[in-house]
Amino acid sequence: MPVAKTKMRTFLHHASSFTWIAIGAFLAAVSVQIFLLPNQLIDGGIVGISLILARLFGEGYLSYFLVILTMPFLFLAYRYIRSTFVIHMLVAVLLFAGFLAILRFAPPFTSDPLEVIVFGGAILGIGCGLIIRHGGCLDGTEILAIIINRKKGFTVGQVVLFINVFVFAAYGYLFQDWHIALRSLMMYIVAFKMIDIVIVGLDELKSVMIISSSPKTLSDVIMNELGLGLTIMHGKGGFSGTAKEILFIIVERLDLAELKEIVLREDPTAFMAVENLHEVVYGDHAYLPHKKKLRGKSLKKSET
Repeated sequence: MPVAKTKMRTFLHHASSFTWIAIGAFLAAVSVQIFLLPNQLIDGGIVGISLILARLFGEGYLSYFLVILTMPFLFLAYRYIRSTFVIHMLVAVLLFAGFLAILRFAPPFTSDPLEVIVFGGAILGIGCGLIIRHGGCLDGTEILAIIINRKKGFTVGQVVLFINVFVFAAYGYLFQDWHIALRSLMMYIVAFKMIDIVIVGLDELKSVMIISSSPKTLSDVIMNELGLGLTIMHGKGGFSGTAKEILFIIVERLDLAELKEIVLREDPTAFMAVENLHEVVYGDHAYLPHKKKLRGKSLKKSET
């Protein structure tokens, strides 16, 4: 591939990433300034700590608290993760802080607490999800969680949850308002779920491995009736030593039941192992199948 073409593709990739990071930072700032602050709610992690300090010392200092508290985690990210991640995270944090300052005088959304929790959490989750999906991060505690995961074995989710329990508990204790602390926790759960949806998508993928006594017939039926691509792998029975052909298939969750029905109809003794799968990557493309009509064409590219 020509060098000029490679540089152009790299430039467009980075431009697209930073554009989406900017959109995500704006949405996160909208959630914080319009939904969270006016209703005295907080997020988890560094953003949550910044919101607590802003309530104690003045909302005008929120952007400064956010940047100052994030700096040590940028150093940790540079030392233990990678420099490109630090750049994306720094851009995301600075944009987020800038949008917070710009939106400081935006009209607040003060309505039913349930509406605030759902809409505020959803907007925050979409914003953070876009940032994470394109290589950035807003919450420095996730950096700490990644490092602890590598050294101690705890999952990132466990560490983040452990930290956030203390953040919400500290908020309730400092202001003697446990109702607001619990509402903040509920909003955090909504945002957390929305982050998953943005990163993974609404369609869930499954990988299925099938061991059958009639793999050729079964593979023909699956490809003809479901339009799925598949890969045939060669294996050997552990006890019998008999050569076996193993079918490897990637399928959307909604089609999984039909796949099981076809397999057991053709071979009632077949063995199937089903696993969750977030993404299919081939070449230099990542594919998340949102349309059924594209599925067969895309999955065939993954055949070997």
